[in-house]
Amino acid sequence: MKVGGLYRYPIKGVGAEPLDAAFLSADAPFPGDRAWAIAHAKAPDRSGWMPKAAFLQVMAGPGLAAVRAETAGDRITLSHPDRPTRSFSLPDDAAQLLDWVRPIWPEDKPAPARVLPAPPESFADNGQATVHVLTQATLDALSEAAGQTVEALRFRANIVISDAEAWSELGWVGRRLRLGDAEIEVLEPTGRCRATDANPDTGTRDIAMLELLSKTTGGKDVGVYARVTRGGTVNRGETVELLA
Repeated sequence: MKVGGLYRYPIKGVGAEPLDAAFLSADAPFPGDRAWAIAHAKAPDRSGWMPKAAFLQVMAGPGLAAVRAETAGDRITLSHPDRPTRSFSLPDDAAQLLDWVRPIWPEDKPAPARVLPAPPESFADNGQATVHVLTQATLDALSEAAGQTVEALRFRANIVISDAEAWSELGWVGRRLRLGDAEIEVLEPTGRCRATDANPDTGTRDIAMLELLSKTTGGKDVGVYARVTRGGTVNRGETVELLA
């Protein structure tokens, strides 16, 4: 098996960033992943981890799926098919970020209101310092079932593993993987929501993913959450070894 892809999402629900390499730290989230989030006007007036319903997210605003991100130092550059490309230094440029994202967010939803820094566990949906892993073969199986390409970005994956069998990651729960210098322990499957209906290229809902999963597997899990047990650098193309 190989590391086929590495991705992070610097702002929760807003922008995917492909990477060539990443340094994983033990008991920490994927580096730079969901480091910020945009709370809407009806979210609780506090900081720290909150359920995803408090934030702008693809399930409620599918147009966000088409945002792409690029991080350089403390600046995040965002692009979208319907918006000008802009760079932001957070938290200083929070107001400008809110203005930029507002036209992508549905008018009938609570307006973007605050940009919040992540707690140590990041703003991951499960409230834990984990990384999200799936196999390219699973994506290929879903692509065949859907009749169109299904990309890793639709599932907000951090690590995509190639040269593995479809759905094999669901059988890795309780086992460890070595990726380059790092090791991870697979904790649990990742249950999916309606965010996965949205096409990451167009920002439109084009697949009823939960229904497709029900027909294909009888469940709603795609990918797994894992904990980093040994830190180290992971590069695209490196060998992945399934341990005990």
